[in-house]
Amino acid sequence: MLDITVIKQQPDLVKQAMKNKGEADTSVVDTLLDTDAKWRESVQNLDSLRSESNAKAKMIGQLMGQGKKEEAQAVIKETGDMKARIKELEETEKELRQSRFSLMLRVPNIPHESVPVGTTEEENVEAFRHGVLLKEEWIKPHWELTEEHGWIDFERGVKVTGAGFPFYLGAAARLQRALINYFIDKAISRGYTEMMAPYLVNEDSARGTGQIPDKEDMMYTVPRDEFFMIPTAEVPVSNFHRDEIFEEKQLPVNYVCYTPCWRREAGSYGKDVRGLNRLHQFDKVELVKFVHPDTSYQELENLREDAEHLIKELGLSYRRLLMCTGDMGFTQSKKYDLEVWSPGQQRWLEVSSCSNFEGFQARRMMVRYRTNDGDIETLHTLNGSGLALPRIMAAILEQYQLPSGKLKVPEVLKGYLGGLEELG
Repeated sequence: MLDITVIKQQPDLVKQAMKNKGEADTSVVDTLLDTDAKWRESVQNLDSLRSESNAKAKMIGQLMGQGKKEEAQAVIKETGDMKARIKELEETEKELRQSRFSLMLRVPNIPHESVPVGTTEEENVEAFRHGVLLKEEWIKPHWELTEEHGWIDFERGVKVTGAGFPFYLGAAARLQRALINYFIDKAISRGYTEMMAPYLVNEDSARGTGQIPDKEDMMYTVPRDEFFMIPTAEVPVSNFHRDEIFEEKQLPVNYVCYTPCWRREAGSYGKDVRGLNRLHQFDKVELVKFVHPDTSYQELENLREDAEHLIKELGLSYRRLLMCTGDMGFTQSKKYDLEVWSPGQQRWLEVSSCSNFEGFQARRMMVRYRTNDGDIETLHTLNGSGLALPRIMAAILEQYQLPSGKLKVPEVLKGYLGGLEELG
């Protein structure tokens, strides 16, 4: 969430940021400011009445000590009335505080000044492109290749669970495992600490990273136990330090974590869902950073480079997009998308999003740091996919397939596949 001071001092800036992110109705800002003022007034009234009640309580003891019982009884009655009033004010303060918090959760993050203003994905800015875009007519889309070899079974996935839950078999399963290990090893070599995290989280964790109240419809739930199945490892890893305080000298703290992920992908349809393009369950290696506010945008570039390095080493052609305000998301202040070229589909496939949230998530999670001077401040959080497996797998299956129908193994994965040169 945003700092309430920023909202109070620059409401027009916040409203414009909301409009730039596609939020036409900005009335939540005015409602929040009104509720905040009422809440602060209720706190002031409550503190004043409590102070007066405490003074009356001391007076009772003094009057009783002086033998003035009748006067003491009058004060006792008065304090009884005050206690009832205090209870009423406490309920009012609680209601206003909860309403204020709920309203603050509905205000999106402010885009960084370097983010282009736009409303659709067409207004994203291509900042960099690497590699040659293969356009060989004989290259098959990955779903045809995997069906021929029996590597990925979508139909049995539908039978066992539903659409978007495929089985990986043989060479595809080995390739998937090799990619996961490669991604983790490379992250460790670049200064990340490996983590294994829970696959289910509670409501506080989902709220902490901004999944709720914004993306509830995209998440699978376990109603009986009130858990959410994670849509990304960002959620458990970021909440690992919830309600904690770092020492300034500890920053930055970097984690890498592999997990399966679950997303309902409500509203998805058409050619974009073919094969591995859009799944309900998929594997992903996530990179998460807790950093000092002064260095967070340099850390974003470091994070982006860590993800791009993987794509380059795999020998895939890709491009980097700087996302515009309307295509960036509720929680981000700045975001890059990395897309690889799919020669079998002749289109770009997103495989990573690298985002800076500034203090937006940290305030929700109460993750802070103690400065060298002893002050407690809000740190910044970042995360990025390093990388998401399905579309990377699709791009490899299409770019590395041979006219014989076999699959050439990318150089960096040979050590993870027992030195094999080809699969199939």
